[in-house]
Amino acid sequence: MAKARRSGAAGLRTAKGAAAGVLAGTGLLGLLMFSLGRDEPWQAVGGGLVVSGASMVLGGALGFLFGVPRVRGGSGEPQGSYAPNTNLEQVSDWLTKVLLGVGLTQLGSLGERLHQLGTALAPALGGGDSAVPFAAALVLYFLVLGFLAGWLVTRLALPRALTDADEALDLFLAGQDRDRHGDKVGADDLRVRAMQQLGLLGGTAEQPAALANQLPPSAGAPNGPNGPDGVVAEVRATARRSALTAEQVRQLFAEGSEGRRIQALALMQGDPALADLSSVLDAIERPRSDFEQYHALLAARGLLSRLPAADARRLRDAVAGRLMDPEGIPYRSDRSWLAEKILSQLPTMPPLVPAQPEARQEPTQQEPARQEPAQPAPAEGPEPSGP
Repeated sequence: MAKARRSGAAGLRTAKGAAAGVLAGTGLLGLLMFSLGRDEPWQAVGGGLVVSGASMVLGGALGFLFGVPRVRGGSGEPQGSYAPNTNLEQVSDWLTKVLLGVGLTQLGSLGERLHQLGTALAPALGGGDSAVPFAAALVLYFLVLGFLAGWLVTRLALPRALTDADEALDLFLAGQDRDRHGDKVGADDLRVRAMQQLGLLGGTAEQPAALANQLPPSAGAPNGPNGPDGVVAEVRATARRSALTAEQVRQLFAEGSEGRRIQALALMQGDPALADLSSVLDAIERPRSDFEQYHALLAARGLLSRLPAADARRLRDAVAGRLMDPEGIPYRSDRSWLAEKILSQLPTMPPLVPAQPEARQEPTQQEPARQEPAQPAPAEGPEPSGP
């Protein structure tokens, strides 16, 4: 089903490109054939290209004004909520009404105005009576073509771009709010989703199809609009109120089911006191899926301030190893952003090398210490006699 949908979308894009090429090519082919019959064909081609390009730009600007989307706004917006700027929408509305009003009042003299326009542009196409209607037709053709192109692009692309930007901004603001409340893991998760919304991060960690059925129904609605992401967020939010111990969370991870492993990682994200570094490292180095590795990196993010030096070195070596592995974490993905942030906050330290046993030194034969010859004691003489 998804493959058929993608092929249908690709076929539609090809048809749109072909239609635009045929329409633009028809006008340019007509200009070329007209110019070949002039005395100075290259001058006529150059002038005609300038006239057609200017007409298309003007038509595209008019199409943009008519195609600017309206913002759906309610009357009771919450205090401090983000509201998009509607100045462009108001200007578009005013200009549209002015142009329609002026156009309707001048509709009776439209033919005369077109003749005056053709007369003014005829010298650019080589002059002569035949250049007057051709110049007017060239302007009309590319003006309408530019209007349609500008309106379609604005109508189809601009609302999606504005919606993505608004949703990304909401996610960034929510992440900032969680950061202020000390939820570093939830804040980083929202920042990653915001950058994915803007297309700044690719390689999204896809959710396995069978994961929704493995997650506990009591944690949320796995098949809801947010899917497993919503379940993980709910488990993370309730981790500090959970009655589970760190040993029970470790056993939950060790059971083997991917749903249990991700549930255990979500509990570790919400309460670092429940975290087990060995389980987190196992999910980083030997993940069951990219989705599991992503949430293992989030759990590691919450442990950074609690790790002693030896554990911080183990985490750094595991994350750096997956980044440098060609089959590991892809570049510019959500997981690479988290991995690089973890490495940037870990202290720089030498790799962990097991202590080498000291080399046993063989005893060496030492030369006997030279003994100084004993000095002879002074001979005792007769005591001197008194006077």
